[in-house]
Amino acid sequence: MAYNLLKGKKGIIFGALNDMSIAWKVAEKAHEEGAEFVLTNTPVAIRMGDISTLAEKTDSKVIPVDATNIEDLERLLKESMEALGGKIDFVLHSIGMSPNVRKGRTYDDLDYNYYAKTLDVSAMSFHKVLQVARKLDAINDWGSVVALSYVAAQRTLYGYNDMADAKSMLESIARSFGYIYGRDKKIRVNTVSQSPTVTTAGSGVKGIDSLIDFSERMSPLGNATAEECADYCITLFSDLTRKVTMQNLFHDGGFSNMGMSWRAIKQYNKSFEECDCDEKRD
Repeated sequence: MAYNLLKGKKGIIFGALNDMSIAWKVAEKAHEEGAEFVLTNTPVAIRMGDISTLAEKTDSKVIPVDATNIEDLERLLKESMEALGGKIDFVLHSIGMSPNVRKGRTYDDLDYNYYAKTLDVSAMSFHKVLQVARKLDAINDWGSVVALSYVAAQRTLYGYNDMADAKSMLESIARSFGYIYGRDKKIRVNTVSQSPTVTTAGSGVKGIDSLIDFSERMSPLGNATAEECADYCITLFSDLTRKVTMQNLFHDGGFSNMGMSWRAIKQYNKSFEECDCDEKRD
């Protein structure tokens, strides 16, 4: 059911690749709620993905850019304002990539060139988007910017690797820039810490299936789906959340506040009873 929450609003959505992407779901929901927007991703991702299908479905324009490149971002914002007929009201930053994860490098054996790339693509790009938008005065007063994060920014999760550092940086940028943008233009900047979600990018994380199962057992409401994350993002783009800023908002079924759940300990006990190991004998 649509509520016209974004009727008359205009935006830019970064990161839609295919129908598994959270950004893809956000675009579908934003369109249902009356928004107009531009879709963007890297030229390579656009060639590999199905973004043209999404653009046709949502009557959107696709502008290929490298979000780590200032000149590309300036072009994106100028072309978006031209295409949409004015300033924008919302931005979704759904960008993340780790060459170390892709190459199987563990956290205690990182390639530092890869590490720098992880931080640039997954976190610094967020600062660049905000800084370029502010310099161009591209976002309307009371606009909303949202970036997607994960609880690994606060807690160590096996296999998440240097992406955890990137998410920590991403959340810090939201706080620091959120103060400046809020003070000067009443523009909100938040991050959404989503449950582990099966996406093309997420599938590269070591042990993602086990992580999803674990968090499902731990969360009283269960894992939040990509569609549910999209619903939450829509509320943050809407006027219903005009005083929410500089926050890292957990959208994870309660996982972030749990220590141990009955479902998780039940599974642990089952595995322990089946185990013939030194730990059990001790």
